[in-house]
Amino acid sequence: MKVEISVQELAEVFNEIQTQPERIFEMMRLDIRESIGGYLSELMKVELSQFLGRELYERVEAADNHRNGTYPRRFTMKGIGEVAVKIPRDRRGEFSTQVIPRSKQYEDELRQDVSLMFLMGMSTRTLSMMSERLIGRKISPAEVSNANNELIDAAENWRTRDLSTESIKYMFVDGVCFAMRVNGSIENVPVLVAIGVMETGQRIVLGLQAGDKESASSWRELFKDFKARGLDGRKVTLGVMDGLTGLEKVFGEEFPKAKVQRCQVHLARNVLAKVPKKLKESVADDMRSIFYASSKKKSMEFFESFTQRWEKEVPSAVKCLSRSIDSALTFMSFPEDEWISLRTTNIIERLNKEFKRRTKPMEIVAGEKTCYTLLAFICLKMELYWRSNPIGKVRHNLPFFQNLSGDNSTQNS
Repeated sequence: MKVEISVQELAEVFNEIQTQPERIFEMMRLDIRESIGGYLSELMKVELSQFLGRELYERVEAADNHRNGTYPRRFTMKGIGEVAVKIPRDRRGEFSTQVIPRSKQYEDELRQDVSLMFLMGMSTRTLSMMSERLIGRKISPAEVSNANNELIDAAENWRTRDLSTESIKYMFVDGVCFAMRVNGSIENVPVLVAIGVMETGQRIVLGLQAGDKESASSWRELFKDFKARGLDGRKVTLGVMDGLTGLEKVFGEEFPKAKVQRCQVHLARNVLAKVPKKLKESVADDMRSIFYASSKKKSMEFFESFTQRWEKEVPSAVKCLSRSIDSALTFMSFPEDEWISLRTTNIIERLNKEFKRRTKPMEIVAGEKTCYTLLAFICLKMELYWRSNPIGKVRHNLPFFQNLSGDNSTQNS
């Protein structure tokens, strides 16, 4: 068929392009989508011919199946948008195209992109609203969730992976709560988290498990899970925690060769909660002297001074510190270059902060499996950062150290 266009019509097109330059790109996209839709439709016709064993209009004796027209469908492609296609069919309904399978609404790369955007911080609702601009087709929140289904198995495989090859010497443990949909209602569900430090100083997330962080039995189950997955508990020498109920006792029972370090930040908060406002600064300064002394002996000397100074004015604060002073100074039994990392639970608090930052746009996590999927992604991302930042190691690639080690250095250290 020959298409003719008049000079006047051509002039009108150019006038429209001059007043709205973006129209030319819209016209190009429409033309590309039509061409690709036609190409896919023709490809499926060829596929049907191969299925039937004969070309269109070709007569074959004893043929027991025939073409039966087409039905319209839409399919979304990356970088193209939504294209209209015509799916051929046979009379018996036996033909099923492999070009665009019945269950697919968009190509796999788009599904992967949607999943990645979800993991990086977009909620299902936001993705649904932006999808038409991003991929050329509006997708529902349910479709976004379905696109993430394959991630669930991957996250579960990571969460339950073998730990027998990991030599863990320190363990940081804590719990973090999420608003989660459970059986149609919204519940505040705690997730127990543990970070292990290997002999090389590298950090890895050992596991995530839903459970009551105030329950000793929940922590015991988590630790038993680590050992069931191959973790050698005899190599664990220290556990860093914030003093959750029953946690220290359970940790000591499951890892009998390990010591316990009580987080100094949490302990200081508990002590200062018992101090009048006008005395808080002075008490905090004295505690800082205890925690940051150069040796265990010096720390205990500062503690004795602290007790003598504040026993009469804030006895409850002194008693609170006295109960935990030994476990707050356990880190001093380990290499001095690791003290800065072992005195608090900052390492795991930083991870929990990332958890909260990612789930904040969602307000409510869809369920336990979705929660594990998101947290697994965050853990893997954090582990990439930790690879270049082992605990207790000075980074000699910093400019200061490069200058000291250079040929022009005038001092030896």
